[in-house]
Amino acid sequence: MRFPRYSRALLAASSFLAVSSSLPVVGALVAPAAYAQDQLSAKVGKPLQEAQTALGAKNYTKAMSAVDAADALPGKTDYEKYTVAQMRAAVAASSGDVAAASKAYDVLIASSRTPAAAKQQMMMANATMAYGAKDYAHAVPAIERYLKAAGPNAQMQALLVQSYYLQQDYKNAARVQQDQINAEIKSKHIPSENQLQFLATCYHQMKDTDNETHAYVLLAKYYSKPDYWAMLIHNLAADPKLPDTLQFNLERLRMATGVLKDPSDYMDMVERAVQGGLPQLGLNLMDKAYASGALGKDAAAAREARLKAMVVKRAAETKASLAADADAARKMPNAAPSLTTGYNLVLNGQVDAGLALMREGLAKKPAAPEGAKLQYGMALMDAGRTQDAVKAFAEVGGDHGTADLAQLWTLLITKPSK
Repeated sequence: MRFPRYSRALLAASSFLAVSSSLPVVGALVAPAAYAQDQLSAKVGKPLQEAQTALGAKNYTKAMSAVDAADALPGKTDYEKYTVAQMRAAVAASSGDVAAASKAYDVLIASSRTPAAAKQQMMMANATMAYGAKDYAHAVPAIERYLKAAGPNAQMQALLVQSYYLQQDYKNAARVQQDQINAEIKSKHIPSENQLQFLATCYHQMKDTDNETHAYVLLAKYYSKPDYWAMLIHNLAADPKLPDTLQFNLERLRMATGVLKDPSDYMDMVERAVQGGLPQLGLNLMDKAYASGALGKDAAAAREARLKAMVVKRAAETKASLAADADAARKMPNAAPSLTTGYNLVLNGQVDAGLALMREGLAKKPAAPEGAKLQYGMALMDAGRTQDAVKAFAEVGGDHGTADLAQLWTLLITKPSK
């Protein structure tokens, strides 16, 4: 009696393999063996035939008992041992016995009788079976073995990440997910939103705030949604040492990313602009808020109109005195007048003159040098000089918000277009 050298019955046990679901019949003669010695003796063939019949009837207990009986027989040839392992794998996989199937797969994968492509299929079947059975401790090494043999596979890598995560091994889940994301970025592909969300979740579980923020940076970069920006801005605003002078910039970022919602917050932002000596900027922001419907539509509309009238008046007064203010600023030893007046020049269309005056201010050693650099970058951005703004933001350092805000503005103005 003979069995084929390589039985497809084993692979039929896996839902991932589209092959024949029938086992070769153990009878008088079947498909020719690959080698002359590849023959099943009657004593081995009989219990395997019983196992095959029981497997077809889904009587897995009886089928495995028959396989065990065949396996217990002494003096089996290598081919007979291989065939027994095939049948054991088929029965174990069909019954969901992960441990037994895994051991049988190991025998088959180690055998020179199994073609290379089939070995990879067996590795995948073993891994997916363990994952499907929620046996994540077995799934992890099985998936890793498959990936080592077959190379990158998005589906299997996703199962590996999930297997680690479901064991609460968040560190390794994050490591594998981060490696996959890095590979995507290196190959000029955009990581999927699910991958990035999962990475953020892993770091959140680990209470790793820095890396969680990094994950949200990537989410905001590739999928610029208000929720992702809200998380980034929340983390920044939560810093108790964030200077009050940066609150206006933070509110501008909220507005630009769709996070600013409450009309009172818009009003506060505009008032801060006026208090900072930049009424034209406040007016520009207020006009955008009206255009978007954020202002002028509820019970506060009258108050908002009064504020706008005041801002229009202050902006006109500032514009009228720009030339005199610029001359006076150049003569002053402190930096603030040059920075503020220069910004006002930019906002009123005198971009080159305004930026030049701001650079003079930067050279006068501002009291908050990093904040002054950030303001210069904002002026470049408002002037439409995006690339120059990115370069200026890259020069901004400092703790407690200044450098972070510069990086977030860079992220926003350089995000990939869809």
